[in-house]
Amino acid sequence: MYQLYYYPLNASMAPHFILEAMQIDYELILVDREHNAQKSAEYLALNPTGRIPTLVDNGQPIFESAAICIYLADSHPQYNLIPNVGDSTRPLFLQWLMYLTNTLQAELMVYFYPERHTTELADAECIKRAQELRVTDMFRLLDQELERKEYLLGHAISACDYYLFMLAVWADEFQQPPLSFANLARYLRQMAQREEVYTVCKKENLRTIDLDYGVLDRNG
Repeated sequence: MYQLYYYPLNASMAPHFILEAMQIDYELILVDREHNAQKSAEYLALNPTGRIPTLVDNGQPIFESAAICIYLADSHPQYNLIPNVGDSTRPLFLQWLMYLTNTLQAELMVYFYPERHTTELADAECIKRAQELRVTDMFRLLDQELERKEYLLGHAISACDYYLFMLAVWADEFQQPPLSFANLARYLRQMAQREEVYTVCKKENLRTIDLDYGVLDRNG
């Protein structure tokens, strides 16, 4: 049985979606960030980066959310969440997943933790405002990409879509949130209606998109 070390609304959310979509046995293990459990000796023995998530499969720990998503999708090809090697859409899968984790997620981390990127705390608010503009431009690019698509790769859902949904949740408090873009809004509402997304959002105390008002609510 898989074990997913997680914290609600953390980077563990994407692999959590995938595990739920596959309807395979897994155990959720809470890593209490409020008490810095991710820095405990026990957790660091699994994940020396001290970050969340970690997946354990038959005693083998794997960290980095995108890597976990690829591992799960490749390990269960019958669910078609990653294109096979040689498939014309596999390069696009790798492109978008790397963009989401290496670019969009990385820039969001600067937005959420601006004080880590300056030696002058007075600059932190300026960094945060600049990052919001940068990340908003990235959501604009994704909105354009989705203009004539159901999902990032076309008409079939992939692990990339669960990853994008997670990042969109994180940005729900922006002045121009993902739901303010027409194509992204359509896409996110479609994702929110999926049973696995609803289930995980409920488990992680996040109300899914309100179809009448178009709101992502972090408070459950």
